[in-house]
Amino acid sequence: MPRRKPNGLRKNISLSASFIGACVVGGVLAAGLVLPAVGAAGLGAQSAVQNFDSLPDDFKTPPLSQASTIYDADGGVIATVYDRDRTVVPGDQMSPLVKTALVDIEDNRFYQHGAIDLKGVLRALNTNANAGGTAQGGSTLTQQYVKNVFVEEAGDDQAKVLEAQRATLDRKIKELKYAIKVEETLTKDQILTNYLNITFFGERAYGIEAASERYFSVHAKDLTLPQAALLAGLVQSPSGDDPIAHPTQAKQRRDTVLRKMAELGHITQKQAEDAIATPLDLTVTRPHQGCITAQSGEGFFCDYVHRTVLSDPAFGRTADDRQALWNRGGLQIHTTLVPKDQKAVQDAVTSHADASDKPAAVMTLVQPGTGKILAMGQSRPYGLDTDQTQIDLNVPKKMGGGLGYPTGSTFKPIVAAAALEAGLQPSQSYNTPYSMPWPTMTDCEGKRYKNTGDVHNDSPSLTGSFAMPQAMAQSVNTYFASLEADAGLCNVARMADKLGITQQAGGEKLAVVPSMTLGSNDLTPLEMAEVYATFAAHGTYCTPTVITSVTAPGGKSLSVPQAACSQAMSATTADTITAMLTGVVQDGTGTQAGLKDRDNAGKTGTTNDSKQVWFVGYTPELAGATVVGDTVTPRPLEGQRMGGDTIENAFGGTVAGPIWRAAMEDALADVPPSSFTSVQLPSSGNDPGSPTDPTDPTDPTGTGGTGGTGDSPTVPGNPNAPAQPQGRGH
Repeated sequence: MPRRKPNGLRKNISLSASFIGACVVGGVLAAGLVLPAVGAAGLGAQSAVQNFDSLPDDFKTPPLSQASTIYDADGGVIATVYDRDRTVVPGDQMSPLVKTALVDIEDNRFYQHGAIDLKGVLRALNTNANAGGTAQGGSTLTQQYVKNVFVEEAGDDQAKVLEAQRATLDRKIKELKYAIKVEETLTKDQILTNYLNITFFGERAYGIEAASERYFSVHAKDLTLPQAALLAGLVQSPSGDDPIAHPTQAKQRRDTVLRKMAELGHITQKQAEDAIATPLDLTVTRPHQGCITAQSGEGFFCDYVHRTVLSDPAFGRTADDRQALWNRGGLQIHTTLVPKDQKAVQDAVTSHADASDKPAAVMTLVQPGTGKILAMGQSRPYGLDTDQTQIDLNVPKKMGGGLGYPTGSTFKPIVAAAALEAGLQPSQSYNTPYSMPWPTMTDCEGKRYKNTGDVHNDSPSLTGSFAMPQAMAQSVNTYFASLEADAGLCNVARMADKLGITQQAGGEKLAVVPSMTLGSNDLTPLEMAEVYATFAAHGTYCTPTVITSVTAPGGKSLSVPQAACSQAMSATTADTITAMLTGVVQDGTGTQAGLKDRDNAGKTGTTNDSKQVWFVGYTPELAGATVVGDTVTPRPLEGQRMGGDTIENAFGGTVAGPIWRAAMEDALADVPPSSFTSVQLPSSGNDPGSPTDPTDPTDPTGTGGTGGTGDSPTVPGNPNAPAQPQGRGH
C-alpha cells in the first residue's frame, strides 16, 4: 500500500499546543491505558511538551545483531555463531501472509494512521475503563518498532533492557517522538519489514526468518497461512504463547489471529476455518550455535578465530569496538582451515589417544611461507562434558590455550640456527662426554651464569666427538650445551625472538638460561610448528594467521590481519638445518616418524622423566608439531594407558612421532612430492665412541637413548633460582 502523506497532527504535534491536546485526549499517550496512576505523577501538559521538545530530533537505528558464519578454506561451514539468532531478510523474502496477519492482530489501522492512532487510543481507554485495568494497548506498530529498537540497543544489559521496557510517561513520550520521525522517513512497508526483522519470537529466535526456521524449518517467504498466523500471534507474548512449551495456548492465540484476519476480510471464513482445523505441525530446528557445534575437532580452531577477532586491532581500535563487531554479527568469516588436513590431524590424534586417557595428543599443521594454520586438533574434544575441554592445548594462554609444554630437544634446531648465523660451521665438533659441567654463559643483560650443575646425555654410551649433523641426529645434550655457549646465549634468545618465541605460553617472560637448548621453556605446538615452517620456507618466518576474508552485512569487505613475514635467518642457514633434520628421520632419533615417499625432516623431544614427548617436522608443503602429555598432573608417560595400550618407552620418536607421521601421510595423500634444497653436510669426523646400534631390538628408538639429568635438575647460575627441566635428547 502506498505511503500516506503526513497528516496535520503528525506535522504539528512536535512543536505546537496540538501535542498537548493529543496528550490530553490520549491521556498523555497512555494515561489510564498503560499508566493508570499517571495523574499522581503530577506531570502537567506543559512539562510533557518540554520533555518532548528536549529530545534529539535524530533517530538512529542500530545495526541488528545477526548470526555470523565461519567457513573453512573450501567454503564449508565450520560453525554458526551469534549473540542473537537473527537473519535479516528484505521484505520480498517474507510471506505476505505473515505481514497481513501481524497488522491485523497488532494494529489493523496501521496503513490509515500516523505515528499515533488517536482512535485506537480512545478505543483502548474505553475498553480498559470498562475492564477496570489494562486490558488493551494503544501503541501502534511504529511505536512498538521504536521500543524494540531501544531494547536492541540495550543488548544483554538486563538493567538497560528493563529500562527500555518500563511503562513510564517519559519513555512513552520518547517513543512517540521517534515514532513520528520513523513515519516521516520510512514507508509503511519499510516499517513493517524492520519490525519483522527486529522483534523477538521466543525460543532465542529474533526476526521472522529465524522464527520460521526455529518452529517450522522453512524460510519466512514460504510460511503457510496457519504458520504465519501463529508467528504473528507470538509477538504479544513469546513465552506465554510458546508453541513448544505451551501448544494449547499457542493454538488458541493462532486461531484468534485467523478469526481476526477473516473478520477484516483479508482471508475468507472458509480459509480461516480450514486453518483453525489444522494442528500446529511444528518442525522444530533447535538452535545450534557456537564453536561447540563444530565437527571433526574444528571447535578449537573456531575458538581461535573468535579470539582473533576479539584481539586483533584489524577488527577495531579498542576491545569494546571488537566485541561490538562480534556481537552485531552478520559476518561471513572465511578461514585457512583445510578440511582434508583437519581430518588427517584429528584422525591421527584420536586413533592414538582416547578422550578419557590422562595423556592427551595435540597437533597443529601450518603452511610454510604463509603462516596459515591449516589444521588444529587434540584427542580431548572441545566441549564442557566429562573428558572434554575448551582449553586449546595448541595455542598460548592469551588465545584460549593452556600453559604450554617444555619442548625438550625440539628446541635444539633453534640453537643450531643461532650458531650458524653467528658464523659457526656445521663441521663444528666437540668431544662430548656423557656428563659435564654446564659451560659458562652470559645472558643479554650481561649476567654471567656460573657452571653450576651438570648436563648429561640419556645414555652413558652416547659419547665421543660429534659434528653438528650427527649431534642433531643423535640429539646429544652435551654437544648442544657446548654449541649454545659458543653461539652465545643472547644470540639464541634473539633467534627465538625472530622465530616468534617472545614469551612462554602462559605469558611469562622467556627464561634465557643455559637449559634453553634442552627445551626448558613452556611453548605450544602452534609456536613450534611455525618455527619449523621457517626452516621449510628457507628462513622466512610468518606470524600465524587464520582468517582470509570477512564480509559484513550488506556485502562490505572488512580488512583482515595479514601474516607478518620476515627473514629470520639466511636461506643457507635454514636449508642447512633442514639437511641436518633430514638425518634425524633417516637414521637418528626420529626414524619411526619419518615419511618414506617424500623429502621430510624433523626433530624429537623428550622432557625430564618423559612427562612430555614431542615430534616437530615438515615437508616442503607442510609443517606440523605434535606433543603428548598428561594435561591434569604432568607425570611420567611410561606405564600410562593411551589409546588402549600401555606406554612402555616414552620418547618423542616412539609416541609423538607415529602420530605426526599418520597425520602427514593422510594430509599429503595425492599431493605430488617436492624436494628440499640440497646441502652438503660434513662427515662425522671422529668416531663417536660406541653409540647403540640403530638396529638393536632392545632400543626401540634405534639411537641408544637421549639426554637427561634425573629427577632434580638445576639451573646453571644462581643456585637459588628455581629448577628448570633440562630435557632429554629424544
